[in-house]
Amino acid sequence: MFELRRLRLLHELALRGTLAAVAEALSYSPSTVSQQLAQLERDAGVPLLVADGRRVRLTAHGQALAVHAARALAADERIRGELEELQPGIAPVRVAVLQTATHAVVPAALTLLGERAPDLRVELVEVPPEQGLFELAARGFDLAIAEQYPGLTRELRPGLDRRALGTDPVRLATDGSRAPLAALAHRAWVLEPTGTAAREWAVQQCRAAGFEPDVRYELADLGAHVALIAAGHAVGMLPDLLWAGGAAPVTLTPLPGDPAREIFTAERRSSASRPGIRLVREAIADAFTTAGLIA
Repeated sequence: MFELRRLRLLHELALRGTLAAVAEALSYSPSTVSQQLAQLERDAGVPLLVADGRRVRLTAHGQALAVHAARALAADERIRGELEELQPGIAPVRVAVLQTATHAVVPAALTLLGERAPDLRVELVEVPPEQGLFELAARGFDLAIAEQYPGLTRELRPGLDRRALGTDPVRLATDGSRAPLAALAHRAWVLEPTGTAAREWAVQQCRAAGFEPDVRYELADLGAHVALIAAGHAVGMLPDLLWAGGAAPVTLTPLPGDPAREIFTAERRSSASRPGIRLVREAIADAFTTAGLIA
């Protein structure tokens, strides 16, 4: 019989690619991960890993068992969810949150949860959607608030379900002038880091307007974007969700086509029945509605 904890390690290795990454994600030492996988290999009676330079990779047997490991973990999660519905108390819920949601959505959602489920422990971590959705699939989080930009749909990971919250307009942000996008080719730009969907989308908007943006400032913190733009050092593209509940300190101008990103929550299908996750998901959706954030 295979031990679920060891199957989890194999599943993580299939997702993350290296023993070091698995060890870091699960707070184990690399030697512990290696020893447990070696025991799993003995339990299986077939080679699961093979050396590949200084790393390891899964054999065909390892890949097949990793698929079954994912199914076993999902089944375990579904069982735990059913038991949680029958027993008193609610397990903690860990949520991956994109930055703008921490300003406009999270406080209102936590207020609602304080009224509806005062004993529920909610743990929030602000991470880019790319990382949040990956870690959600890897069981590092129970729920994620993420976004996708027009024409840039995010990867549909097996076992994850999405629920749309609403749309969030993205506008051109400047220090006072309302010049159209094409007229800002000569300005310095502040954008999110390379590799993010927000950065790729913004660059595509500039190219569609006929120029390559001069990205002098590459920052993940949108508050820093606002500060640089308001001081006249750069221009950028910012979502309206950043201003929910207050006035924007920069001048906002519609972009061509009035684009809006989609905001959604994501969860593992196997954990959707957990009462705590359901309560948090509903509170987030209600926070969007009551704050008038759905466009």
